[in-house]
Amino acid sequence: MNPHRARSIARVVGAVAKQVVVLLLAIMMLYPILWMVASSLRPQDEIFTNMGLVVTKPVWQNYVAGWNALSYPFGRYILNSLIIVVFAIIGNILTCSMAAYAFARLNFRFRGVLFGFMLLMLMVPIHVIVIPQYIMWNSLHLINTFVPLILPKFLAMDGFFTFLFYQFLRGLPRDLDEAAKIDGAGHIRIFFQILLPLMKPAIGTCAVFTFIWTWNDFFSQLLYLTKPDMYTVPIALRTFIDAQSQSSYGPMFAMSVVSLIPLFLVFTFGQKYLVQGIATTGGK
Repeated sequence: MNPHRARSIARVVGAVAKQVVVLLLAIMMLYPILWMVASSLRPQDEIFTNMGLVVTKPVWQNYVAGWNALSYPFGRYILNSLIIVVFAIIGNILTCSMAAYAFARLNFRFRGVLFGFMLLMLMVPIHVIVIPQYIMWNSLHLINTFVPLILPKFLAMDGFFTFLFYQFLRGLPRDLDEAAKIDGAGHIRIFFQILLPLMKPAIGTCAVFTFIWTWNDFFSQLLYLTKPDMYTVPIALRTFIDAQSQSSYGPMFAMSVVSLIPLFLVFTFGQKYLVQGIATTGGK
């Protein structure tokens, strides 16, 4: 056989083998989700006896039963989660980017100390401060409101996003600031009209991560929201299991699939900004 032809065949076989391996790994990673989707369409007695992904007679009633299984329609819990998520995204983008601008562009006393303290807070587990925070919010009579879950986002409490914006701002030339100052612009105008429009990749990354983390947050929402009308999606899914640990798995899986739809849509339409944001901030 011609050596050149043999090398070409070897390259093709190698490429096909790589694609097969990647496909098998993708199936392995997606199998739990696909099984959950299939189980949401099965009768209760077949869910844990059938590990396949093929559903011969789908039971759509699971979605109807799951939507109306709890004290309120499941749409109420989706709305509660969306309220928290939207305000969390707005708060993180606004305040974390402003804090990053101060660290990256302004000179003030103790800037290095405060920046180091901000980085130190990234290493503090939430369980260390959760009790003092709960006592504080309880003394303010704000338990069973969305305030404890939203207000910290407007105080630049997420140091990760502050650092993300800080890294992005370091890559923007200071000549932009100087040119704006010559034209008479102050810091507020420089930030909102010059720099913020250039920070779209970092803003997209912040929005996607905030949506995913807030939408999936169970611990904090369980801690501050105890009234059924205030429940969010993670807490509502947990309430499908009653006090006797008996669960309606079909309806629960059906609502789990419904709760994944917003995550899928956000990641699908936001992955471009996610990749750009990580690429433009992680290498500096």
